[in-house]
Amino acid sequence: MAQKLVDPAKRLTRPEWVEKLNEEGRMWEGAAMLREMVALDEASLLASARKLTGLDDFGEDDWREPFAVLLKALEEEAQLTLTGRLATRSEILLWLRTQLKLTDLLARHPEILDTPVEKPIFIAGLGRSGTSILQELLHQDPKLRTPLFWEAYFPVDSAISGGNDPMAQAAGHGVASQWVRITPEIQTMHEVAGHLPAEDSSLWSFTFVSDSIMSFYQIPTYHAYVNRTDADIVYKYHKRILQALQWKQPGRRWFGKSATYHLAHLPTLMKHYPDARIIQTHRDPLRIMSSVANLLRTFYWQRSDQDFDAPVFQDLMVGELTAKQLERVMELRDEGIVPPSQIVDSRYQDLMTDPVAAIEKIYRAFNMEFDDEAAARIRNYLAFKPKHKHGIHRYEPMSAAQIAENRPWFRRYQERYDVPNEDE
Repeated sequence: MAQKLVDPAKRLTRPEWVEKLNEEGRMWEGAAMLREMVALDEASLLASARKLTGLDDFGEDDWREPFAVLLKALEEEAQLTLTGRLATRSEILLWLRTQLKLTDLLARHPEILDTPVEKPIFIAGLGRSGTSILQELLHQDPKLRTPLFWEAYFPVDSAISGGNDPMAQAAGHGVASQWVRITPEIQTMHEVAGHLPAEDSSLWSFTFVSDSIMSFYQIPTYHAYVNRTDADIVYKYHKRILQALQWKQPGRRWFGKSATYHLAHLPTLMKHYPDARIIQTHRDPLRIMSSVANLLRTFYWQRSDQDFDAPVFQDLMVGELTAKQLERVMELRDEGIVPPSQIVDSRYQDLMTDPVAAIEKIYRAFNMEFDDEAAARIRNYLAFKPKHKHGIHRYEPMSAAQIAENRPWFRRYQERYDVPNEDE
């Protein structure tokens, strides 16, 4: 049975301007009027995207089914506020814009698809297991490259400009700033800004198969759809975006990260990137789940008055099903789906205790050069990014009863990777 990981009695708040805007939305004549004024129907969105870009060809049709599933779920399940509808429409238009512009770019420059993406590095692990700070530390290496937040929303603009489009950069930072203005608590949990590295799932949101989209809405039918959909569409378009982004900026090695998705789809990832290197992050799963639940609750609150009640997420992340997912990864590794020479483990505790040594271990495993200059870059970055820079992420840890019920499921995983308990 899914368990409550947040206390519904601890109400979330919003800035006054957001509450006033949402109150205006509630004063209109019900949901039907709101849907008419801020439309999320397919015809309206497609027409607006065509008008914004002056383009008409959306390319292949494989994204259309998930697009339709998402729109139906948003209307029937998401219970969006006025703020939520405005943010949702604007982001969907940006994703459709990417689909149009990428199709146009590849039609004019088909040679882009002939360039290899060599030995990309993927950070794969459960959310809140150190994936974000690990991505930021690797980002300090000038020989490596990861998509930035602004590029996730304007990838083709970055590709065409060689990574130097001031208007797109400002617009991408504006998206990040809007998230924080609506729900300031986000910065204590997961820092966002236009210049910071992006989740890989944000980069492929324009496929409309994305756990990044799942993170903003309580839409169970869409969650179920994404969880059962073949990951081929994700990695096919992900590779095309990387090829486009490196078109005018060759020479740097790609790396990226996704909380959970890469971990759950390693065979498909390796199919599209057979020479990929994987960093699997490890942390006490029970500590992770409480933190993730609070993060999701905050993201949901950004766009809906409906409080946290996400059995789909909880079933995936807590107890038997999550343990089986982690054990499946163990089996894939034992079967050689990911060759031992192409994967390295990174424990959260090691990264927190001695980040330089933790990063050096990764470099050595992948035969990458790590010297005093590399160590200095890490120390300098951390000196200006202390832990809790934007405040402390406060959340309810699991109760003793929940820990006792769920801990046995993870014994095999924790023993294999020497993952310590973080019970309080």
